[in-house]
Amino acid sequence: MSTTRILDKTSSLGALIAAMSCTGCFPALGSLGAALGLSFLGQYEGFLFRRLLPGLALLALVVNAWSWYRHRQLGRGLLSVAGPAAVLVALLVVWSRDWSIYLFYAGIGLMIVSSVTDLLRPIKAPQCQRSN
Repeated sequence: MSTTRILDKTSSLGALIAAMSCTGCFPALGSLGAALGLSFLGQYEGFLFRRLLPGLALLALVVNAWSWYRHRQLGRGLLSVAGPAAVLVALLVVWSRDWSIYLFYAGIGLMIVSSVTDLLRPIKAPQCQRSN
């Protein structure tokens, strides 16, 4: 498994877990986190929400953009970059708006879909065609 794939999976999973720690901000993910036994993360809510979540989303954005540049797959590239970009925009730009939570959930969902798609159908490295 390449470094970019490992960093992508780590950042996506970490962003999801960090979001599960904030029950007040993300009620749906907070209840899922409590059901999974992650309610102890609530005491670290400030750090996880203000620092770790945007940091992991930024890491996922950089790693996926680099992977998109290397593999030149337009559809997969847009899918992999849209999720972290939506999370960052929701957290850092439009958080005070009512609809920002929907943008955040959509971004987290896209990050998970992108990671699972990459696990099930990895992108192959571009190869030159030989002409005879």
